[in-house]
Amino acid sequence: MAGPVLEAKNLTKHFPVKTGVVFSRQVGAVRAVDDISFTIDPGKTLGLVGESGCGKTTTAKMVLLLEQPTSGIMRFEGQDLQTLDGGSLRAYRRAVQAVFQDPYASLNPRMRVGSIIMEPLVTNEALPSVEVRKRLLRLLELVGLPERAADLFPHEFSGGQRQRIAIARALALSPRLVVLDEPVSALDVSIRAQILNLLVDLQRDLGLAYLFIAHDLAAVAHMSHAIAVMYLGKIVEYGPAKTVAADPKHPYTQALFAAALPAHPDEKREEIILTGEVPSPINPPAGCHFHPRCPHVMPRCSAEVPPLGVALGREVACHLYDVKQ
Repeated sequence: MAGPVLEAKNLTKHFPVKTGVVFSRQVGAVRAVDDISFTIDPGKTLGLVGESGCGKTTTAKMVLLLEQPTSGIMRFEGQDLQTLDGGSLRAYRRAVQAVFQDPYASLNPRMRVGSIIMEPLVTNEALPSVEVRKRLLRLLELVGLPERAADLFPHEFSGGQRQRIAIARALALSPRLVVLDEPVSALDVSIRAQILNLLVDLQRDLGLAYLFIAHDLAAVAHMSHAIAVMYLGKIVEYGPAKTVAADPKHPYTQALFAAALPAHPDEKREEIILTGEVPSPINPPAGCHFHPRCPHVMPRCSAEVPPLGVALGREVACHLYDVKQ
């Protein structure tokens, strides 16, 4: 059996906080991502969820090599990303593409759609114009756009159509992993399902692996094979999507899913209201970072950091459970 497409171990990203201008000195660090580990298998989707500021986008930036980890290891198809240089680095950037949140900002308004989609291919490969046109039409067909779309500008399309263009551009280099950073949150509710179903179909047909970042828990549960829940830079629950979505165990995960819209109007859910604000990642609480807001807080929670270990069919970091590391 093939190994994971992407593997992250003890991944950490701290941003230094400095004071002064001329004689600056570091006075602290923003712990954006703090010792997380995960894997993404070929043809599978890892959903990454959590409140704003929990470290999801920083994780995505490290996967895209837009940020360098402070510590930890990332391997792509078994190769350590820190060893990439020259040709191997270019090959990685071809193999890992991204679809961003806002299709209005991610497309150049002065370029025609055909040029936008084919720009990565023309930049990276020397192909005759006939082959380029052939691939362009194939990509437009894959994302459900007509051939004439190639000659139009982005402003002539709706939001959902623009996101289809962004997806086609991400597929131009035949990637093996696509980072989806809130790919439907800027779209009308009526067309979100269309884009999500398109992504599912493309994954099935092309064997793509996804890192899917979203606030919409229903979308994450629908799209993902595994779910990792982040809070203040740490993963607090991680396991099969159906297990985590149907029966969340960490109090934070339970609160997230309780606040999400139910799949059916008659579905009854326990009301869980979190008090307080998300603490500062510059000075996170001691022990369990979630304990100031947790409805099940115990004395040990403020002193001992709960390990992320196996319990009840998933990994969970909570003193309510006796986990096995």
